[in-house]
Amino acid sequence: MHIVEPGAADRPAVPERPKPDTSQLIERLHRIQDQQGYLTLDDLDVLGAELILPRAAVYEVATFYHGFRIREAASDPKPVLQVCTSLACHIVGAPERLEVLREAFGGQFEVEGVACLGRCEAAPCGRVRQQVLTDLEPDAVAEVLAAPPPKDRPVIDFDAYLAEGGYHRLQALVRGETDADWVLGVLHEAGLRGLGGAGFPTGRKWTAVRAETGPKLMAVNSDESEPGTFKDRVHLETDPHRVLEGMLIGAITVGAEACYFFLRDEYDHIRRILETEIPKLAALGLKLPRIELRRGAGNYICGEESAMLEALEGKRGLPRQKPPYPSQVGLFDRPTLINNVETLYWIRALLENGPDWFAGFGRNGRKGLRSFSVSGRVAEPGMKVAPAGISLRELIEEHCGGMAPGHTLKAFLPGGASGGILPAYLADQPLDFGTLEEHGGMIGSAAVIVLSDKDDLADAARNLMAFFKHESCGQCTPCRVGTGKALALMHAPSWNAPLLTELGACMTDASICGLGQAAPNVFKSLLRHFPEEVR
Repeated sequence: MHIVEPGAADRPAVPERPKPDTSQLIERLHRIQDQQGYLTLDDLDVLGAELILPRAAVYEVATFYHGFRIREAASDPKPVLQVCTSLACHIVGAPERLEVLREAFGGQFEVEGVACLGRCEAAPCGRVRQQVLTDLEPDAVAEVLAAPPPKDRPVIDFDAYLAEGGYHRLQALVRGETDADWVLGVLHEAGLRGLGGAGFPTGRKWTAVRAETGPKLMAVNSDESEPGTFKDRVHLETDPHRVLEGMLIGAITVGAEACYFFLRDEYDHIRRILETEIPKLAALGLKLPRIELRRGAGNYICGEESAMLEALEGKRGLPRQKPPYPSQVGLFDRPTLINNVETLYWIRALLENGPDWFAGFGRNGRKGLRSFSVSGRVAEPGMKVAPAGISLRELIEEHCGGMAPGHTLKAFLPGGASGGILPAYLADQPLDFGTLEEHGGMIGSAAVIVLSDKDDLADAARNLMAFFKHESCGQCTPCRVGTGKALALMHAPSWNAPLLTELGACMTDASICGLGQAAPNVFKSLLRHFPEEVR
């Protein structure tokens, strides 16, 4: 039955209200903070009015992210001097350096300890005015402050990349000289996997997104915030166009109309590199997907793919329930291809050299190459490209110059904070997906932190759990409460193994995402391999 209200036809139509727009919220917050060093409540009101959002909606996003600083009103704040307190820096005296810098610069700067800055090979490290500090002695910090900022240029820029054959594979794909089926065939045969941590087969992921209908998008995850991980930073500092070419080949292969490059906030120098290099792609004369460079705001949880999508949409980085998966319903509800920087870095070489070339580098029955971020008690820390399946002992001896003088291998983290702490007697196990799980570890992003006989493993574990507690998004109770409860139990003189084991099972089984699921690896690995350290 259709009822017509009397006089309705004579009333003027109510104009449709503009829809709120959150997609630019985080970037707009960054721009305000870039100018004045902080955000005021008035700033949030003005920005909310422009984006048709209430203050509460803007406030909940701004206060969720560690990178934003909220003040009641305009003021003349001190600039911030940050010192990394994550494990690689912690074991070489970061807490003591933090106190020294507070005493030396406390009147001039707001000196604070922060989570991993992605410079683990230069531990202990810090940051001030977007400049990285690799020497935390007061005189060295003063020298950096007095010098002009360094120019940000990649080792291989656009012209150099073209000169060595760059973008030829992209051009062939756009011009129809090769096609998507051929690209997917190479990825399947090579066995390339996602190298951000999960290890999902790249060919299967690209194939799944390509099969979806409707407008599609691509998102690049460059928010590596796992303590010990810095390989993506090195690839982008040295050869950013190799990553960009892999990204564009992926987008065109699956039919994505735009690429969103999500870069961690601590990599401001890389942002400036990309802002310079991306516009140069116009010189190729190709019709390419749109590229949008977006900044994160300092939260580890946004390395989880669905939390990253939420951040790209201008929301709090809360992981989504799955299914549906991002390949089906991703960014702005569109099918979305998500890849890590290192995964995209290998695409050009694979297409040029063929799948057998890549697969031929593995050891111990494994396939391919990996970029290992190595820090801790080795003579030559850094990013090391080595065969997948190499053992820790081989990695240290062949690529890191051996152990640091005076140190003997005691334990190691094969996959950053999430990968567990494994004993030295497992140093001959292959480092790859599926080789360490039976021992309570995992390769993850290949962030290898080496510990020695000079290190207190219980103290190291507490440092890692404090990181997880700080970085939990708070969405689910097992992670939000569990990380805090675990840290309190780990501060006891003797650990309550049965209670920690029960707590770990709850967190692993019931947490929404990998943060809460993997955080118990910290204490479970010590209870299993180093019980004498926690009694």
